Amino acid sequence: MPSPHYHIAVTGATGHIGANITRALADAGHSVRALFHQPDKCRALERVPVELRHCDVLDTGSLRSAFQGIEIVVHLAGKISLEGDPDGSVWKANVEGTQNVVQACMETSVRRLIHFSSIHAFKYLASDPMVTENHPPADDNGFAYDRSKAAGEREALKGVHHGLEVIVFNPTAVIGPYDYWNAYSGQLLRDLMRGRLPALVRGGFDWADARDLAAATLAALSGGRSGERYILSGHWASARRLAELCAVHSGKNPALPELPIWAALLGLPFLRLYSRLSGRRPLYTYESIMVLKHSNRNCSHEKARRELGYAPRPLEETIRDIYEWYKREGFV
Repeated sequence: MPSPHYHIAVTGATGHIGANITRALADAGHSVRALFHQPDKCRALERVPVELRHCDVLDTGSLRSAFQGIEIVVHLAGKISLEGDPDGSVWKANVEGTQNVVQACMETSVRRLIHFSSIHAFKYLASDPMVTENHPPADDNGFAYDRSKAAGEREALKGVHHGLEVIVFNPTAVIGPYDYWNAYSGQLLRDLMRGRLPALVRGGFDWADARDLAAATLAALSGGRSGERYILSGHWASARRLAELCAVHSGKNPALPELPIWAALLGLPFLRLYSRLSGRRPLYTYESIMVLKHSNRNCSHEKARRELGYAPRPLEETIRDIYEWYKREGFV
C-alpha cells in the first residue's frame, strides 16, 4: 500500500535541522513548502525539489499566506541563545513566533503541527536517574533560552484545545551534515576537525543526529499522539570523546588540555574581549559551560522509540558522516 502524500510547510527550513528535515520530506515524495526568513541562506536547499517562500513568524499575515493549502506544518523557526536574551529577540522568536504559527494553523487548512522544542524546555538535574517527558518545565530560575522553549511549548499545545493536532519534539544537542551556518555544536566540531581548539572544557552532553530527527518527523506525519512530548536524544559523550572521534577522521591531535570548570569560568572575560575585537562568536559562554557541567547522561528517548520507531544511529557514524560532508563542502 503506498504511503500517504502530504502538503507540508516547514518554518526555519534553511537552518541545520530544517535542511535535513526538508530533504527527507522531499525524498519521501511529499510536497514541501520551505519557508525562509533570510534569502541568503537558501543555499542550504539548492537542488532540493521544494517550493521556497519567504515568511516571517512574527508576521501572522505572511504565515496565513504560507499555510494556504497545507495539511501539516513542521515548526522549526526560532532563535538559539547561550548568551541570554538582552534585546528580547529570543522570547519574540520562540514564544510569540510559535503563538503566531498556531493561530495561522487554526485559520487555514492545517491539520497537524509538529513543533520542535528542546531538551532545555525541561527542568532537570545532572543527578536525576533519567530525564523523561514527565519532568517539569523550565521555570524562572532557568536561562532565558530554556524559559522561552518551555513557554513556546505551552503556546503550541494550546492548539490542541482548538482541534489542532500537536506533536512536540524535544531534541538534545543536534549535530549532523547540512550545517551550512555553523550552529553552536557545529562550530565545536568544525574547530576540532580543523585543529583550532586550544583546549577542551570538562563536561559533555547528549548528541543527536539531525537525520534521525528527520526520520522521527516522517514518522510523526501520521504517527504519535496529539498533545504529547517526545524526547529525541542520541548518545551522551564528553568533549574529550568528541575530540577523539573527530581525530579518527581529521588526523588532528585529540590530546588537548582539558580545563576544569573553574578555569574555564576565569577565561570568560578574555573570550568576550576577543569576541568583540574579532567579530567571532565566543568559543564558550557562561551558559554553555553550565550546560556541560549540569548535563544529564540519561535523556530517555524510550517514548519516541516505542511510539515513533525512533532509533538514533551510532555517534561514530554521525561524526564520520559530518567529516565527509565537511570535506565535500570545503569546510575542512
